[in-house]
Amino acid sequence: MSAQAPKITAYLKTYCGWSEGVRAIMRKYDLPYEEKDIIKNPAFRWEMEQRSGQQLSPCVEIDGHMLPDISGEEVEKWLTENGYLEKSDAPADAPINSACTDEQHAAMAAGTFKVPGKIKFLD
Repeated sequence: MSAQAPKITAYLKTYCGWSEGVRAIMRKYDLPYEEKDIIKNPAFRWEMEQRSGQQLSPCVEIDGHMLPDISGEEVEKWLTENGYLEKSDAPADAPINSACTDEQHAAMAAGTFKVPGKIKFLD
């Protein structure tokens, strides 16, 4: 990894297979990042649309470079190809390239969906 950790802003949905894939990559490499939940805060959706030029999420901005409509797998590939990290064969703790399952959508609708992993608050 480069001497200084990249500045990462991730525009994610609260519950979403694609968004969780991005979070899984951040956890896998212990990368600090700012998460902007576009569902809980509509202003973040607007900001994402202005910065990325489109409406699809997740969008991840790394050191000022916007990666629009991206999967965790694609984020990992971009970080590797651009010298931010060496690819690890260790498995991520969630699928990094998939949408939500029908079961996850049903659990979200019922309000019983449990978020995997841990939440880290940054100063």
